[in-house]
Amino acid sequence: MYSRTTTLLSRSCRYLLRSPVPQKATFSISTRSFAALNAAMADTAPGAVQVTPDLLRGKLVEQLQAQHVEIEDLSGGCGQAFQAVIVSPQFEKKTMLARHRLVNSVLKAEIAAIHAWTPKCYTPEQWQAQQQGST
Repeated sequence: MYSRTTTLLSRSCRYLLRSPVPQKATFSISTRSFAALNAAMADTAPGAVQVTPDLLRGKLVEQLQAQHVEIEDLSGGCGQAFQAVIVSPQFEKKTMLARHRLVNSVLKAEIAAIHAWTPKCYTPEQWQAQQQGST
């Protein structure tokens, strides 16, 4: 009267059911690898330059004979984003691009270690005119 229906599994399904479940491989890490991983995650490698406003100001004054340098840390103290106002006589007769390249060449290692760098470069005359115009 009623036919009996059975669910038949394909050969591949029966094979999968018979084969043992492979064990998961354990993960291990050496102490040296763990230290390297922590340094990479902290974003500070063991020989990396710790950038501070005072370090940037000192290099600019020393190498560009800057008369006025204002450095503002825009990152909230972590040293990853800086804005600077630089006044130097070495910027005379240079385009804005040439001024930025000069500053970037002085701070090459420091700029490589930070995320954002925004310089504003002025000659002493331009700075004086801007200060008189803002007062």
